Amino acid sequence: MATDILGEAGLHFDELDKLRVLDPEVTQQTAELKEECKDSVDKTGQFQKIVGGLTELLTNLQKKPKKNERMKATGAQNLLISIAKQREGQWQQLHALIAEKKMQLERYWVEEEAFCKGEQNETDLLTNLFFRIELKISFYSRRAKNQNQTQKTSVPFQ
Repeated sequence: MATDILGEAGLHFDELDKLRVLDPEVTQQTAELKEECKDSVDKTGQFQKIVGGLTELLTNLQKKPKKNERMKATGAQNLLISIAKQREGQWQQLHALIAEKKMQLERYWVEEEAFCKGEQNETDLLTNLFFRIELKISFYSRRAKNQNQTQKTSVPFQ
């Protein structure tokens, strides 16, 4: 019951029973998104190190070898450069997706806040309506009671 009241106020308890402002589901999604971003950045860094090492190796190989070997090395270097560009494009797509998900999360927060306000307004409206109905019922029951008493006292003699 207390958690429901806190939930309506936008407060939640996490698994450690600490009071949080964000919904646990939103917090979990944010943590997952953060972890995915970290993994992506780590993988991109590792790939850039590998590509850098291979590019350096191929550049060193290009200086000494014969013409045929030089052509092979140039082809491999061009392939690595195109793979690096492809990875860069993927990295940019992931960052765009992250930005889109962040915007979506912001919209969800705004929607949640609007729903909570709407729910509170509806609750207030229903409370006010029930109060008015109780007042009318009370008024009409008193009125009927008074009329019954008046009729009993004003019965004409026969």
